[in-house]
Amino acid sequence: MKTLMDLRAGEKATVKKVNGQGLLQRRLRDMGFITGVTIKMVKPAPLGDPLEFKIKNYHLSLRKNEAMTVEVV
Repeated sequence: MKTLMDLRAGEKATVKKVNGQGLLQRRLRDMGFITGVTIKMVKPAPLGDPLEFKIKNYHLSLRKNEAMTVEVV
């Protein structure tokens, strides 16, 4: 199982599934993390957390524990 955490800077992937429960899953879906959408890992922060992603023409930062809940292909 590959997650957003496994992506390197500049790498693209397609969202396969959003895991997690309750508010976290709902918040991620509201931000555009739906099955089939393409996402690009822009870069990690200097200390490694959070991670910056580009999805649907906007940039978004996720903490590592949030990024681990999104499976990608």
